[in-house]
Amino acid sequence: MSQHTSSIADLRKSYERAELNESASHADPLSQFDQWLTEAITAQVPEPNAMTLATVASDLRPSTRVVLIKGFDAQGIVWYTNYASRKGQELAGNPYAALQFHWIELERVVRIEGQVEKVSDEESDAYFHSRPLDSRLGAWASPQSEVISGRSVLVGNAAKFGAKFLLQPPRPPHWGGYRLKPDHWEFWQGRKSRLHDRLRYTQQADAGWLRERLAP
Repeated sequence: MSQHTSSIADLRKSYERAELNESASHADPLSQFDQWLTEAITAQVPEPNAMTLATVASDLRPSTRVVLIKGFDAQGIVWYTNYASRKGQELAGNPYAALQFHWIELERVVRIEGQVEKVSDEESDAYFHSRPLDSRLGAWASPQSEVISGRSVLVGNAAKFGAKFLLQPPRPPHWGGYRLKPDHWEFWQGRKSRLHDRLRYTQQADAGWLRERLAP
């Protein structure tokens, strides 16, 4: 065991930046998320829009990757990707997923769970055509999650599709958006002595939200 590995167990951090309590939090989790995301953006934390997406395959093995949130409202959380990718295949077999935001500098975590569905073709088209040209060509060039012989495959594909579409690529049929419709939210705020604040919101049958404090 290396010296660095043996010292991992001794790493410590005291969380003392903020607090999260029932009286100061929103009754609606979407409003709470909006506030925290806005504060993360204002604080200029690195990539405040990055979130970990967890899916489960048919063999019950979970997998995670980082994607970027591209929109949110009362209908859910939206991101875009290749439908034929590993995450796309896993969502096709099991349309439930979890998201996590970790804003380290603010000592905050947001966890979101729910059912996932594809966004409309109109939404996917609108977002695709708002992307930079290189990103639009990249959606055609990359057979995401497939084995390739080298980076030259991606570069060659980008050049091929750039010439084919005369720099005006349409949205690929295998690419588009997903929307996670939350039924569980959890907000975590680091606190001193590991007595962290955790608030969980669970959707009720009447479409309201039950807010509860969890032990850290």
